Amino acid sequence: MLTKLDKVVYTAHAHTTGGREGHSRTDDGHVDVILTPPKEMGGSGTGTNPEQLFAAGYSACFLGAMRYVAGPMKIEVPADTYIDASVDIGPTPLGFGIAVKLSISLPGIEKSVAQNLIDEAHKVCPYSNATRGNIPVELVLI
Repeated sequence: MLTKLDKVVYTAHAHTTGGREGHSRTDDGHVDVILTPPKEMGGSGTGTNPEQLFAAGYSACFLGAMRYVAGPMKIEVPADTYIDASVDIGPTPLGFGIAVKLSISLPGIEKSVAQNLIDEAHKVCPYSNATRGNIPVELVLI
């Protein structure tokens, strides 16, 4: 089911040339990266690749979603909370696909409370909503 936005609050813009062997820059210049495939995919591995950008974006967004849902749940997300994101890429019968694993550390929070926070964040995170039902996403409390 397609979920439409109630309203647009922000639009990100990036200009990319050359694909996986190219360059990408946001309109505000805050992101400006040379793109190269990783060595495992036959590239030089000297630049950034789309999977790294996706891992950074998803993990940052998910941490933001945890903070968002923590307020009403009366939970304080520790300052040293972190997420290690892994994004796999590989062939599928229709071309290529990705899979995501978010390893989430919530130090000092009781395991069942932390797991509930993760589950609630997964419901509201835009990346989770965009990927749900499309790719494997594994959320692991570490």
